[in-house]
Amino acid sequence: MRQRQPPRGPDQILLRRKPSVTGWASVAWRVAAVFGLLAFAIAVHWFERDGLHDELDGHVSFLDVIYFTMISITTTGYGDIVPINDRTRMFDALVVTPIRVVFVLIFIGTAYTFVIRRSWDRWIMARLQRKLEGHIIVAGYGTSGSDAVDELIARGTDPREIVVIDPNPAALARAESLGCMVLEADATRDRTLEAAKVESAKAMIISGGRDDTSILICLTARHLAPNLHISIAVRAEDNEIPAKQAGATTVINPVSFAGLLLAGSAGGPKISDYLADLASAHGRVRLAERDVRADECGKSLTEIATGLGVRVYRDGRPYGFWEEEVTSLCTGDRIVEIVPGGPHEFRDARKAAKRD
Repeated sequence: MRQRQPPRGPDQILLRRKPSVTGWASVAWRVAAVFGLLAFAIAVHWFERDGLHDELDGHVSFLDVIYFTMISITTTGYGDIVPINDRTRMFDALVVTPIRVVFVLIFIGTAYTFVIRRSWDRWIMARLQRKLEGHIIVAGYGTSGSDAVDELIARGTDPREIVVIDPNPAALARAESLGCMVLEADATRDRTLEAAKVESAKAMIISGGRDDTSILICLTARHLAPNLHISIAVRAEDNEIPAKQAGATTVINPVSFAGLLLAGSAGGPKISDYLADLASAHGRVRLAERDVRADECGKSLTEIATGLGVRVYRDGRPYGFWEEEVTSLCTGDRIVEIVPGGPHEFRDARKAAKRD
């Protein structure tokens, strides 16, 4: 029996997403916050200037307030050496003080890198995980995985509902730029899939680059999420059965699919075009799968208003549009239909069908 891997430190696997605020915008917000706090402190000192005393002339001017505020914020030493004229005070307030701030920021930046950032990243990860439910996990962001993500987004999936797992940071950069959540980790490990909340995911797509790696990922995911829909890509025909035995719901063989397109093209030049059209969100038509609606029960498959029905799955068995079983749809049936490719075309088609 495969041993469950013991969990390690939560800071070793970090679920992240491209921040909605850019780096320069973040810097601008911090600068604005600093000046806002300074302005607030200066305003309070100015309105409460009767509580201040100037040992030099007994009068507290606005310049004195600026000086006192800046020194109070950036240092704790007084009395031994003090500026005695306005020019020196302005130099201290406007030149020396920013230099002190730079030194403070350097030390704070070091502490942020080694301590605060880890705590912040863990907090961000926990925040993202709390909202993870009904998402799609893509394990492996090579050619097939990246194409799958592009197709999901083209079909209308929110990138924020996609979690991409890959050990290669360069591969994750593009996924993160699309708005996906990413995990730089090994998808064959329990703790990686647990961090991606595999137990609450809607579906998982596996394209590990090697068939053995993909099948191991599938095994790991299946024992953590027994009811998860898992689609896996394998390149060797001999590995299709082991992939099914590992718990895959759907096994895709890119080589076999290419063979189908080639065979289709031999029967006619337009057949392969249509097959590719069905498989892509950018085509004029596409295949869709859904549960039968309550108002469709008792109707024939040819009477559905959302598309062209081609197959019905009932109790795990497929029935074609020509078979008698599809003349009366039942509760629990699963319909496979051909619908217009673009979302706008699909919406317009549904409106037209309702009018008819």
